[in-house]
Amino acid sequence: MSNATKSLTNTTVGRGLLERVMFSTLTTASCCVFLFINLTMLFTLRSKPVFRETSRYVLLFNLLFADTTQMALSQLLYILSVCKITLTYPVCGLLVMLANLTSEISPLTLVLMSLERYVAVCYPLRHATIVTIRNTGLAVLLVWAFSSLNILIRVVLLLDFPFSELESLQMKDFCNTLVMFLGTVSDFYDKAYTGFLFVSAGVAVTSSYIGVMVAARSASTDKASAQKARNTLLLHVVQLGLSLSSTIHNPMLIAVSRAVTRLVLVRIQNVLYVCFILLPRCLSALIYGLRDQTIRTVQVYYLCCGLTLLSQLRSQIHGTNSSVS
Repeated sequence: MSNATKSLTNTTVGRGLLERVMFSTLTTASCCVFLFINLTMLFTLRSKPVFRETSRYVLLFNLLFADTTQMALSQLLYILSVCKITLTYPVCGLLVMLANLTSEISPLTLVLMSLERYVAVCYPLRHATIVTIRNTGLAVLLVWAFSSLNILIRVVLLLDFPFSELESLQMKDFCNTLVMFLGTVSDFYDKAYTGFLFVSAGVAVTSSYIGVMVAARSASTDKASAQKARNTLLLHVVQLGLSLSSTIHNPMLIAVSRAVTRLVLVRIQNVLYVCFILLPRCLSALIYGLRDQTIRTVQVYYLCCGLTLLSQLRSQIHGTNSSVS
């Protein structure tokens, strides 16, 4: 009886390990594909003067840079948890704070992009003087400064935690955002700030959309330009919703963990991670890469070149292996 129980336990452990390896491989492969698309898009936006000297492309670059960095950091934390590698509190705090910083850049950049489209439609004669490269750069710096100030406040709140009472700075749990909420004040501040951020961003983007719709009915407005701007702002609303979805990942995971077994929780966690963390960070590149004719032409060129190089590299590796064997 004891041997049968031991055999069943080994089978269960082996199956759980196999599933973990399979899910982590699929998740990592998906992340690599998304990162490749985003990095190609970033390279595209720096490859031509028209992209570097146009405000909306500069804002798009900032959005994609934040999303790509957030995706890479999230995948790093995911791999560390899968490999059961624990970090020290300072290292984990640094990674979590960087992840929080980049995640807050996205909604604020979407607000800037929405305001730029609003000015382009409602004030077309003043658009060139209001939305300049210099003003756009200052706006981007302001976004990063505001988000960095929020991170500084989070660090100050963490200093209230009695780290001296810990036996060691080595963490016992895997590094994630929830672990770094070491006090009720930090947790409350995070929820309050996140709510304020997305409500404010939602109001700004929605107001810009309504303003463009009202302007579209005016006889003096270019109907085609207004229609295009309205569609763009509608996509910004969708993107803001996708950014918001990442904030409900952890609460949803906590709620699910109370109702399912650990093995089922691991499966659900992988699905939620891809749907709410990875996929939204890649959709910006896909949306703009497909909608904008100028971007689409250049991006397809670089994607095809990248795939060709990968194909050639794979052929060379196979050729080397064949000659060695």
